[in-house]
Amino acid sequence: MPTLALIATGGTIAGVAASATDTTGYTAGALGADALLAAVPQLAEVAQIRAEQLFKLDSKDMEPGHWLALGRRVQALLDDDAIDGIVITHGTDTLEETAAFLQLTLAGTKPVVLTAAMRPATALSADGPMNLYNAACVAAHPDSAGRGTLVSFGEAIFPALGLRKCQTHRLDAFAGTSAGAIGRHDPVRYFAPAADAPARTFAAPADAAALPRVDVLYVGAGTPPDLVDLVVANGARGIVLALPGNGSLPAGWETPIARTVAAGIPVVCASRAVLGAVNRKTLDDRPGTVAAGELPASQARVALMLALAGGDATALDRLLADGYIP
Repeated sequence: MPTLALIATGGTIAGVAASATDTTGYTAGALGADALLAAVPQLAEVAQIRAEQLFKLDSKDMEPGHWLALGRRVQALLDDDAIDGIVITHGTDTLEETAAFLQLTLAGTKPVVLTAAMRPATALSADGPMNLYNAACVAAHPDSAGRGTLVSFGEAIFPALGLRKCQTHRLDAFAGTSAGAIGRHDPVRYFAPAADAPARTFAAPADAAALPRVDVLYVGAGTPPDLVDLVVANGARGIVLALPGNGSLPAGWETPIARTVAAGIPVVCASRAVLGAVNRKTLDDRPGTVAAGELPASQARVALMLALAGGDATALDRLLADGYIP
């Protein structure tokens, strides 16, 4: 039987409400890792579990310092011969950023699986126990090795990169890339063999202060382009644009974006659409900008922060060009 490490960080999966019928008014992260395990005795049939509590956060309060602390702990467990895989419980609100950070910084082939819940543990129809059970099954499955950081949620298994939360209340809250999920549960089955992936893309810095400020600007109809100069003046070292459609840039934004790129501040073009890629061809008339590919703006921000922290803003462009992110 494999040995899995469970790292609890809080979130709705550990949430508590005053009423069992209340699925929105609750305190996230109230329960500890032991309570999560006690709710799913069937885990004993899947693996030996070593549980620990790293944070007790509502994931809206997750910050880069938390990413770094979690990354260090996960890497230590990956390097431990006694551990066969890792399950991380997390809140849904910022799970996509944490998943991207881990995918881009961890080294190793053991499964790392994040899971979460849309309803608190006290709800009549809590989804957390089954999600935790499924995540442990994914982490214990031999076919999960070498696939990088995974997200097990609902009935689906997603790769970390390209993930985005697309529902505010429904239990099927996440979507992956345009290709969709890469596997399913009951039993665990993947739709394709594991593809070769780099062991580590970026080295995580030693502390959060080394992760530079990157701002996301949501561009709607008539959004003023002076926002670009405003965030730069306030210390942004990189910008991610959440643009309409396939990365369409309004005409009024062309000059400030060109000026920003010329000043050495990288600009990544993502889409505000729920699914779909921003491809390089769209940016042929925007020299110096980077297409986010299938990354949502939230994950493009994480990748750009890491690239800048490593002193090479072009690393993200090369990563995309290599096809690692479709």
